[in-house]
Amino acid sequence: MVQRNDLNMDHLTHYYLNAMGIQAWRLNTPLNPSVPAMTDEWHALQMTVANCTACDLCQTRTQTVFGVGHPQAKLMLIGEAPGFYEDQQGKPFVGRAGQLLNAMLESIGLTRDAVYIANILKCRPPNNRDPLPDEVAHCTPFLMKQIALIKPALLLALGRIAGHFLLETHAALGTLRGKVHAFGEEKIPLIVTYHPAYLLRNPADKSKAWQDLQAVHHHLSISNTPSRLSPIKKHNS
Repeated sequence: MVQRNDLNMDHLTHYYLNAMGIQAWRLNTPLNPSVPAMTDEWHALQMTVANCTACDLCQTRTQTVFGVGHPQAKLMLIGEAPGFYEDQQGKPFVGRAGQLLNAMLESIGLTRDAVYIANILKCRPPNNRDPLPDEVAHCTPFLMKQIALIKPALLLALGRIAGHFLLETHAALGTLRGKVHAFGEEKIPLIVTYHPAYLLRNPADKSKAWQDLQAVHHHLSISNTPSRLSPIKKHNS
């Protein structure tokens, strides 16, 4: 039987870790113990996004989805676009895929409050279709500004579309996994993994996602805050 520490996990978290035979450990200390006051520049960016009418998605959205998490997070996760529930609540990854993402973070001792989560698009495309090139062109300057303000130590691209945009490639996701890439002029380390929604449809690939999460944990453990992550163990039975 798999043993694990006393993390405050919901049923889906237990299911996710049980399926992969993972023992998750807590952070020794919070990755970011306190949330600093938001800067005027950050507030201005939020208002610009909320009032954006640069593309036709402004006509069909319920509201924009700016992002959520710690504004000085060491780890920044980037998906492709809001879905139905995100459009309703104004937060990224709040549906079933969001629950799974929470479980994935908890499996390496992190929470949503310790990371920052955003998307390439700030508005939901109709019927959750893939983002169009002009939508990406209009929206991604907001994401680039977020990255510049947060200054993460590591980026995690969630899924094919996020990986393709951030790395400016059309390579298969399988060829992008298992490597630490460099993003932008700052050469920010970047890891690519599966989108949680994909994992819900293809649970057999959760073991590969776990490998990616271990790489995330390892990279954070050797970055500027090496003492803030506890070891992660995996049991085969």
